[in-house]
Amino acid sequence: MTAAAEPRTVRREISPVLAFLGRRLLGAFVALFVASIVIFAALNILPGNPASVILGRNATPQAEAVLTKRMQLDRPATTRYADWLEGFVHGDLGVSAVSLAQGQHESVWQQISGPLKNSAILAAIAALFMIPLSIGLGVIGPIFPGKAVDHAISVLSLGAIALPEFVTGSLLIGVFFVALDWLPPVAIVPPGGNPLDNPSQLVLPVLTLLFASLAAGIRMVRAGMTEVLQTEYVQTARLNGVAERRVLSRYALRNALAPSVQVLAQNLQWLIGGIIITESVFAYPGIGTTLVNAVQNRDVTVVQSVAMLIAVVYVVLNLLADLVVMLLVPKLREPV
Repeated sequence: MTAAAEPRTVRREISPVLAFLGRRLLGAFVALFVASIVIFAALNILPGNPASVILGRNATPQAEAVLTKRMQLDRPATTRYADWLEGFVHGDLGVSAVSLAQGQHESVWQQISGPLKNSAILAAIAALFMIPLSIGLGVIGPIFPGKAVDHAISVLSLGAIALPEFVTGSLLIGVFFVALDWLPPVAIVPPGGNPLDNPSQLVLPVLTLLFASLAAGIRMVRAGMTEVLQTEYVQTARLNGVAERRVLSRYALRNALAPSVQVLAQNLQWLIGGIIITESVFAYPGIGTTLVNAVQNRDVTVVQSVAMLIAVVYVVLNLLADLVVMLLVPKLREPV
């Protein structure tokens, strides 16, 4: 008589990619929740009444009391935070505090949608050039080590890293407007207009962004490519007669890109949320200029909404970068 078969537990292994996505999504939600608390607390514990700052020194107590009530500053901070967060999750960014002081009811989205589109266009154009140039120039150096082209790329990237954006922008204006009179020094877009209607005015802002963001990507790709080209499997492929183009594209570049993806993602994050200086230099009506104006006017609702949107973009790009790294490196997709 055979022994009764013991019940077998069917264990289904979760895909490493799905497990990774689950962990990262959970971490992203936690990070955004913490960011929302920090942003709200930082803007609402500042000394002074935002209503009195918006109205100015000549405002009467009665006017301050009316605006305080309109801005709902008389409610507990926890209640205002909960309402703001709930509205943000549902796409309602609230009403501009400055518009309330002016007796209007302009929503934050109405105020920032145009500048947000302008910044997205500027950042997208810069990214279209930044990613292929970072990879291409970063790969050329290790292929020709010690050659003139390698030294030229290294020196130029080091120089670009050393220069802040306002210096780079001023130099470009001096060369292309003052000296050559080829390009306009400002990038003014009328309200409701499209920056692409006059592409020449975008050239200098895009060049400034590229000089500021390319260097880090180039040097990271170059370092990764140099390290990978010295590994045993690359040397073995070369000794076995594999074509150099295939060695570079299949064995070297793919592995060299993995650590560079995070740097490229950080550059993209900077393009979205950190172009404030570039927009100010060229008077470009983007989200950076809007944020600076909102801070000066103490428009709390605009500042906290823009800051939260930038935080969302940062988290999403980090998530995508981690996913790309996982797809590039097969070892990371193996079950633990």
